[in-house]
Amino acid sequence: MDLARYQHLKLERKPDGVLLITLSRPEVLNAAHEEMHSELAAIWTDISGDEETRVAIVTGAGRAFSAGGDLGMVQRQIGDYARVTGMLAEMSDLVYNMVNCAKPIVSAINGVAVGAGLVVALLADISICATDARLGDGHVRLGVAAGDHAAIIWPLLCGLAKSKYYLMTGEMVTGDEAERIGLVSKALPADEVLPEALRVASHLATGPQLAIRLTKRALNGWIRNAGPIFDQSAAYEMLTFMGEDVKEGLASLLEKRSPQFGA
Repeated sequence: MDLARYQHLKLERKPDGVLLITLSRPEVLNAAHEEMHSELAAIWTDISGDEETRVAIVTGAGRAFSAGGDLGMVQRQIGDYARVTGMLAEMSDLVYNMVNCAKPIVSAINGVAVGAGLVVALLADISICATDARLGDGHVRLGVAAGDHAAIIWPLLCGLAKSKYYLMTGEMVTGDEAERIGLVSKALPADEVLPEALRVASHLATGPQLAIRLTKRALNGWIRNAGPIFDQSAAYEMLTFMGEDVKEGLASLLEKRSPQFGA
């Protein structure tokens, strides 16, 4: 595995075959632009085939896990058929490459996690979250359908009632509440998140590798069964990028005001 090929993900090998991945655009709260999004989609295939890696941990640099998709990237996608269809393929790769990665993935959610960052945070096999972190899928607030991961994993983690509430309102959830409803594996004070993630990763890395990997593969059958629902939601998200509401949603974010969507 060529660690140097990743420019926006900092990769560090830890003992016992643990690979620490840090989303590294702290100046913009690790928001994902096109290049970072592509790296997030590709890295899981590399990890799956890397003989030196037994477990991957993913976290964010600085005080955030990830502020989601870079607003410049969002703006460039609006109404652009080629960009939208390309993103449809790449968001599918991100989800399915994580699901199909042979190695366990642990997320250390050290701060806010939304959008593309939340995909990685919640699709990890084990998620360790700061109690004061804020998690949310704000697609509807932008004027687009919740598509990049939510429909495939939220109902499995926290049930349909909670999923509909948070995904249709776009409200944020704290780390404490995320643990209570089952959205994350564990919530801890912020300074304990990465140490606990490293402890869990070391435990997995020194355990029976084939047994752990096959357990992951079997359990992820639940996620694969939801694949057609995800594919539909992803297509709906990209469809709404071709409409008018997303223009108002983006403008309201940039102008820091409430959106005024049409009927």
